[in-house]
Amino acid sequence: MSISSGLRAALTFRAANKPAIVLAALAVVATVAIGQQPPDALQMYREGRYNQAVETTLGELDDNPRNMNAYSVLGWSLLALGRYEEAVEYGLQGLQVAPSDQRVLHIVGEARFQLGDDPEALEYFQRYIAAAPQGNLVPQVYRNIGEILIRFEEYNRADIALSTAVHHNGNNAGWWARLGYAREQAEEFESARSAYERALELNSANTEAAGGLERLP
Repeated sequence: MSISSGLRAALTFRAANKPAIVLAALAVVATVAIGQQPPDALQMYREGRYNQAVETTLGELDDNPRNMNAYSVLGWSLLALGRYEEAVEYGLQGLQVAPSDQRVLHIVGEARFQLGDDPEALEYFQRYIAAAPQGNLVPQVYRNIGEILIRFEEYNRADIALSTAVHHNGNNAGWWARLGYAREQAEEFESARSAYERALELNSANTEAAGGLERLP
């Protein structure tokens, strides 16, 4: 008999002679270990279970206050729930841990934007672009920056931001309409006309673009 087969026989003999209660306990432990998977907050968020995702990530942060994945999913879920003040609060806590985390920079910027805190939103959007110049949310961020600059009545700068947004995503009629508006307010009428016409090509029911064309001299 080889050494390995002898060892196998010995282990089999020992297992067969363990008290039944010990074997039963081991079986219970194994079943529990397999069945109790940790909750997946990101999956909850993707499934629209935002309140559960918030509860789960808060528990994760209690266990590890430096868990940036938890801060991110928490922030996304709070944005989805419209709980913007809390998104800012927890986002700022996360940025104390990782000041350049692009996910949390965007969360704070978006929450500030939704709250109408335009100067603060602009700061965090700019920090997001610096941290992730090729990030997936860059088009939306430039669109939001353009909207903020329209509110500031800085129409030429708004034109630059919105032009960048439609450069990255040229199929959004609403963005083209806002670009037309910024150009109209800057008295760049021909380029405004082009933007409004592009918006209507994409969506003939866009009332902002249609109204803008009617106003142009």
